Amino acid sequence: MDIQSSIMATKQGFENSFSSGDFYNKQTQDEQHLKRILAFLPLKANMKILDLGVGSGYMSFPIAKKWHNISIIGLDIVEKALDVNRIKAKKENITNINFITYNGIEFPFADNEFDMVISRYALHHFPDIQKSISEVSRVIKPEGFLFISDPTPNANDTSRFVDEYMQLKKDGHIKFYTKDEWKQICEKNGLQFKESFDSAIRFPKKKDTAYGFDELLKKHDRSIIESYELEVLENEIYVTEQVNNLLFYKL
Repeated sequence: MDIQSSIMATKQGFENSFSSGDFYNKQTQDEQHLKRILAFLPLKANMKILDLGVGSGYMSFPIAKKWHNISIIGLDIVEKALDVNRIKAKKENITNINFITYNGIEFPFADNEFDMVISRYALHHFPDIQKSISEVSRVIKPEGFLFISDPTPNANDTSRFVDEYMQLKKDGHIKFYTKDEWKQICEKNGLQFKESFDSAIRFPKKKDTAYGFDELLKKHDRSIIESYELEVLENEIYVTEQVNNLLFYKL
């Protein structure tokens, strides 16, 4: 699949997910994880922040509500989600947040425009991660920050079962990256690792979107599958995925 086709698959997949409402929230929301992220971020007054792959504004809205002197732009390819976010911001009179759509490749911003870029559970969908992180670095000010929160393969998943499992749902999943892979990608683009913490997510998937699930189980070693605590309950499949929460700064 080429880059543009992958972006369109992601866009369509997430438009479907957001329209399902409660199930998408069930997949991704974790109040304790969110609190830990907000405490971890080096937030300061008058910052300008870019939320990359903003989705439903899961991180952006709490930041905007708590820090009125911080301005946030949420960037995403999923226009329907951004429309819902705009309605929410207007309804709740949140004036320090805006939402912008883009083509999934080039960021529509000037060099050195942001003090921080944040991204949660999004970057594994980006088909050209080197280009995307290059764009991230371009728009961050010197001594600015990048925060990434994204699942990672379990330590013993040598066959990348988790990537094939996530790709069963045709929503443009590309790859989960290890901490070392993130360090290499970011350092190549002038972003130095600062600190991190680990977390986990118990992730549900509807079985009727997991095309080829039974065949996948036969393909991979049972010990690898069991390391994700896989469980099938009626029409839902659950796995536990480890999550990297990484902070980088621009040299």
